[in-house]
Amino acid sequence: MIKPERSAASIRALSQGECIALLARHHVGRLAFTFHDRVDIQPLHYVYEAGWIYGRTSEGAKLATLAHNPWVAFEVDEVRGVVDWSSVVVHGSFHRLDDDHGVRAQPTGIHAAAVLRSFLPETLTTEDPVPDRTVLFRIAVGEMTGRTAVPAIPPDGAP
Repeated sequence: MIKPERSAASIRALSQGECIALLARHHVGRLAFTFHDRVDIQPLHYVYEAGWIYGRTSEGAKLATLAHNPWVAFEVDEVRGVVDWSSVVVHGSFHRLDDDHGVRAQPTGIHAAAVLRSFLPETLTTEDPVPDRTVLFRIAVGEMTGRTAVPAIPPDGAP
């Protein structure tokens, strides 16, 4: 018995609107950054709003590195199956909003906290589930691209 042929999965670019929609409906992404000849990538929670990715983190080597080289990539995936997924990659610049100058009390820091509370209302309160993440930041979206893979549709009668 001859098995019917399957068509190949298709991969296409996402439109800007599709990229924005994917960023807006998810809240976990990966931040990639470099220092000298070392590349690192770390997962984090975020909220996308109007060309900015808002997040928070804790003090550490990542922030020291980003103080010297603020250029980053940020990726968000939506995986529905092995060949059924969408992915958005943002290239932009990292901006710390919570520094020794009391920026959190200024309008940008206040706005960042409000945006993050839209996802997690307990952010920066006594009920915060991750109270050590006190450093607010935002990423300016410079370039945004996305791709999606759609599984092949088997021919009629194929399992």
